[in-house]
Amino acid sequence: MNPKVISLEEKKLRPVVDHLNDLLANYHIHYQKLRGCHWNVRGNHFFTLHAKFEELYTNALTTIDELAERILTLGKSPFSTFKDYVENAELKEADTIGMKDVDMVKAIIEDLEALIAMQRDLLEITSEAEDEGTNDMINAFMQFNEKQNWMLRAFVNKA
Repeated sequence: MNPKVISLEEKKLRPVVDHLNDLLANYHIHYQKLRGCHWNVRGNHFFTLHAKFEELYTNALTTIDELAERILTLGKSPFSTFKDYVENAELKEADTIGMKDVDMVKAIIEDLEALIAMQRDLLEITSEAEDEGTNDMINAFMQFNEKQNWMLRAFVNKA
């Protein structure tokens, strides 16, 4: 697809697409961490956290699809291999087997904080490219993450 079709300059979109692909890679790592937390959570908070982790990984999966489709809309190809995800993500994988439930929540809080920072950076880049479509999408993702971060911080009583 030619970005001119949606009235955007290809030269301005290169940084947008690069950062979208980086965010896509990070979301894949985040998604898998959430799946691991969902599968391996134990303890007094099992029912609460099992459901919460499922909510979060379901949202992450939808976000992954929207990111990939936006990259395609902008005329480029999204990352699509685990090698790409691991090599391009700032987030690190976590072995959730045997991890304490509160430590799982803290790991997800750290991911959300990193994702929010990446999204704020991306908002600046999309504004410079006059890409309001991507800007709106990223803003919605960020608002969801901010709210989840607040809720999880309240859960672990973290200021």
